[in-house]
Amino acid sequence: MTKTVGIDLGTTFSLVATVADGRPRIIDDQGERLLPSVVGFSGRGELLVGTPARNQYVLEPEKTVKSIKRAMGTDERVTLAGRAYSPQEISAFILRELKRRAERALGEPVERAVITVPASFTDAARRATMDAGEIAGFEVARIINEPTAAALAYGIDREADQKVAVYDLGGGTFDVSIVELSQGVIEVRASHGNTRLGGDDFDQLIADHVADGFQRQHGVDLRQEHRSLARLLRAAEQAKIALSDGPYTRVTEEYIARKVLIPLHLDAELARHEVEDLIRALVRSTLSSVDRALQDAGLRPRDLANVLLVGGSTRIRLVRQMVAQHLGKEPRVEMHPDEAVALGAAVQAAIIDDDPVEAVLVDVAPHALGIETMHVVLDHLLSDRYAVLIPRNTIIPCSKSEAFFTLTPEQDRVRVRVYQGEEPVASRNRALGEFLFEGISAGPPGKSREVIVRFDYDVNGIVQVSALDRRANRSTGITVAPSRDRLGDEEKAQAREHLAETDRGLERQIAALLRRAERSMIRLEAAGQGAVAEEVLSLAGDLERARQERDYEQARVLIEALSDRIYAHEA
Repeated sequence: MTKTVGIDLGTTFSLVATVADGRPRIIDDQGERLLPSVVGFSGRGELLVGTPARNQYVLEPEKTVKSIKRAMGTDERVTLAGRAYSPQEISAFILRELKRRAERALGEPVERAVITVPASFTDAARRATMDAGEIAGFEVARIINEPTAAALAYGIDREADQKVAVYDLGGGTFDVSIVELSQGVIEVRASHGNTRLGGDDFDQLIADHVADGFQRQHGVDLRQEHRSLARLLRAAEQAKIALSDGPYTRVTEEYIARKVLIPLHLDAELARHEVEDLIRALVRSTLSSVDRALQDAGLRPRDLANVLLVGGSTRIRLVRQMVAQHLGKEPRVEMHPDEAVALGAAVQAAIIDDDPVEAVLVDVAPHALGIETMHVVLDHLLSDRYAVLIPRNTIIPCSKSEAFFTLTPEQDRVRVRVYQGEEPVASRNRALGEFLFEGISAGPPGKSREVIVRFDYDVNGIVQVSALDRRANRSTGITVAPSRDRLGDEEKAQAREHLAETDRGLERQIAALLRRAERSMIRLEAAGQGAVAEEVLSLAGDLERARQERDYEQARVLIEALSDRIYAHEA
């Protein structure tokens, strides 16, 4: 039987994943992990899927289609190259490209897949997804809900019985699901959402805001011409992504329009707070769905053990802040939100294939990182405040920046003190270093001067901290290495649980291998290789005894020996 893969068929991006050496991983193609969910035909009639189609969309949007997931389960048709296509057919193009990607990486045919869908998908949309998989050449082993997949990816199935909220905000759809784990079974208790709400809608709001400013300046509406609108939407998406990690960004597109044969260029600055104001109402609507799902499940926020964030749009700082404030609980963010669903689908695929699966491991910042600041509250100056730029458990590598202001317009220097920890009072955290930034340019009369502080955290735990004067385009900074302090009581408990989980993972691996050994013995006996079957039986018996005696060191040796013996005769 060929390997079953896990697929996240997304609105904006799609991914395929598999389990290798007991761990789920994304299958990439020459370094590209995310496949844009875009399909088109070139002027020569060539089919374009993924990045080539996404690139073409800017120049020839009428020959390209994206966000087809929103139409799954409907009778809607899109016309490309003179032919009308159903949503299933467009999705099949994407799935077939993922299939080819997996086959190139694995070096063997890939015929079976687990495909995820939003929990709020209708039966018609689920059937359409299965149809798309079959059109692409897959045997669809299972359709599973995205929140279930996310829970699997986070390892929720290996934790104690609990109730979890999975907040899934992607490019085109939003779902919140209340998931309950009981005796190893993951069940969606309640779901609510909007299959037409996601990052695409945020992009549209940003694009409208920029277009309105451009129209006031030049008297030209960029939304009236397909190519200009496509470029504007792309620029809006790039701005949204940039503002997830910094307070400002520029939106620039040269030769985006013409006025009386004069070329016009788009060049505008966007501030994070502007975009947050634009999207706040949409984010607030997702919290109404959260309340509805909790009500349907008969629960209150305090009944939740965890809140999991899934989907690329949860990278937006405002989304995380509003979810945390609404539920009174910091969401778990130690997994790439774009990849969690695909990794969970791969876990489900491995379970179907009877393969052992270990925990998903990621590298995260063990402590929050930030700087010392001062606040003015009711005309009183509060010093020794701690402003966090990189929260604890943020995936690394990462880059974050924030805008800060001097206390007075005359102040032209600041001392930047860098800390590690979670205490609101800066001095109660661990000091990592400091530097003096002098000669800050003056801003508008009577206004405090602005400094951008940036943290760049690499995979080796090294952090570059810099301060930037935007007006003078001048910066300085230091390099620090955050340390891992002694474990606290909570971290010690987590470490003990991790050790216990390692043993449980080995138990699952042994059980799966013994089942495989039993099937192998039957085949060997049927093939007249009784002597080899006896060897397999002997090794399996030794492994079973080691498991009963909890001799895990010996068990690991026997696992390798038994695996080698089975695989040698299955190859």
